[in-house]
Amino acid sequence: MEWLGLEGRRALVMGAGGLGAACARGLAEAGARLAVVDVDAAKLKALRDEPVLADAGVRVFPADMTTSEACDEAVTAVAGELGGLDVLVHAVGTNDRRPVVDTPDEVWERILTLNLSSAFYAGRAAGRLMREGGGGSMVFFSSVSSRLAHKHHAPYAATKGGLDQLVKVMAREWAADGVTVNAVGPGYTETELTRTYLDKPGMRQEMVGLVPAGRLGTPEDVVGSVLFLASRRASFVTGQVLYVDGGRTLV
Repeated sequence: MEWLGLEGRRALVMGAGGLGAACARGLAEAGARLAVVDVDAAKLKALRDEPVLADAGVRVFPADMTTSEACDEAVTAVAGELGGLDVLVHAVGTNDRRPVVDTPDEVWERILTLNLSSAFYAGRAAGRLMREGGGGSMVFFSSVSSRLAHKHHAPYAATKGGLDQLVKVMAREWAADGVTVNAVGPGYTETELTRTYLDKPGMRQEMVGLVPAGRLGTPEDVVGSVLFLASRRASFVTGQVLYVDGGRTLV
């Protein structure tokens, strides 16, 4: 962990669910000074009470990240509490699997706002602070769906494809300021977002059959990649999407 150089880094994780929680634990174990933001106060309390995070003195901030104002306020509040901001991990997202012709406007707009607009709002707010502070690292969660045309994933896939391009543009604009912007693209991973889908008869076996590694991913499989991209060891890596998918995008 010392090799990563994350000790004492001031980090904000947006999202207290499966992937966000796993990243928060990883950052705490690496010695980062940490804050977590989520709309769900119960999730935040449960995360804060976990031994590794309690020992690290994690700060928690309830906030709805679907508006520009809320993201600005959350990023500003965290930076004020931590004395600045070195790392942003955006692990906020949702999906709603249905055919395009059966997708109402409300579903499209809700997924677009939570998955993509919140990344723009949070990245913009963090980018301002990091540029002023002389640098920083951002890691966003993309997906293999940004590359693969999964049926019944139209809004989700569109937001992840858009996120990939957003990451690249942010990286291009802020590279000279010492700010790196990257994404990780998990494959089929067992989280709260996928549990109901995977519990459908035969679905787990079908999904496993599409992964060359022969298993589904776990949130812990993703953490190492996030920690690396957030660390000083990745200071010359920017604008990249790293797929953590057991080989799914190879077939």
